Amino acid sequence: QVQLVDSGGGSVQTGGSLRLSCAVSGVTESRTCMGWFRRAPGKEREAVATIYRSSSRLSEYYIDSVKGRFTISQDNASNTVFLQMNNLQPEDTAMYYCASADKEWEPFATCARMSVRHFADWGQGTQVTVSS
Repeated sequence: QVQLVDSGGGSVQTGGSLRLSCAVSGVTESRTCMGWFRRAPGKEREAVATIYRSSSRLSEYYIDSVKGRFTISQDNASNTVFLQMNNLQPEDTAMYYCASADKEWEPFATCARMSVRHFADWGQGTQVTVSS
């Protein structure tokens, strides 16, 4: 059974940094498409960043509001996905979740489209709070 465990959240001031981690277990090989998502109070869950990794391609996708500030990465050896978040802003405050793409869908397209509904296997979430 696949299990994703999110960690690394916390409270920081505007301009601060955090590094989120997502440890994946219960799989025999690293997942091809992984993503980080967030849900702010009163808002729907949205994709933040996705990473597609195959033997011949490595691609990263970000929503516009985090481009240049957030970086998604994946360590296959430890089956861990990271989200480095720099220059955090109050609007980044949310519960952050990692997820693995649903195998029913083509993984490259899933990552490129950053479609929340095409991701299965979710972590429990880690809270990020940015104060001004």
